[in-house]
Amino acid sequence: MAGKTSDYYKKNPKAKAKRLKQQKAYMQTEKGKEIRRNADRLSAKLGGSVGDGKDASHYKGSKTNGRLQPASENRRSRLKVRKTK
Repeated sequence: MAGKTSDYYKKNPKAKAKRLKQQKAYMQTEKGKEIRRNADRLSAKLGGSVGDGKDASHYKGSKTNGRLQPASENRRSRLKVRKTK
């Protein structure tokens, strides 16, 4: 099941293009590169490989410890943090 954000970008190709352009620029900044480097290092340390469908999930507050988990589960975990009951 796709979320509200996914549905929005499917219905609005101009907005999707703008978002992807912004994301591409962000990932080329020093902060974006650092995030990518840390994720790649952890994935390699945990035995992950390109195309295995797994993401290196960092434990809270750690850049060097984590676990491999399905990409969808790892990305969904960010939403739990933002939910208010």
